[in-house]
Amino acid sequence: MARAITLIRSEALSDVAEYAYAATAPAEARLVFLAGACPLEADGSTAAVGSYPGQAAKAVENMRTALAAAGAGLEDVISTRVLVASSRRQDLVAAWEVVREAFGDHDVPSTLMGVTVLGYNDQLVEIEAVAAVLD
Repeated sequence: MARAITLIRSEALSDVAEYAYAATAPAEARLVFLAGACPLEADGSTAAVGSYPGQAAKAVENMRTALAAAGAGLEDVISTRVLVASSRRQDLVAAWEVVREAFGDHDVPSTLMGVTVLGYNDQLVEIEAVAAVLD
């Protein structure tokens, strides 16, 4: 299946970042805007309380489900923002490593941010995403 996403890299920018610096989608692509994927179980309880990697994994799982409902997958994501409720870089990195691994070779442009608090009790991680698909 043809993909709508083109990832863009620049030799003028550092290659330290584990993602493309930009991405495009053609005008005929259908954009999919996801609500922030939270680490919630089906019953509404927060998964993996106290675990940044565990919550990141559950958020990715929920993001996959939301994408599938829209006729998309992780390979259709054009950008992400990973929010981590912490001021400690190692907590951000712990969540990021799970998200990065889930995307594999599709190194989508991403922003990793430490925030003071997220919306659900015991929530440590949330992932925002936009996808683009060709119908």
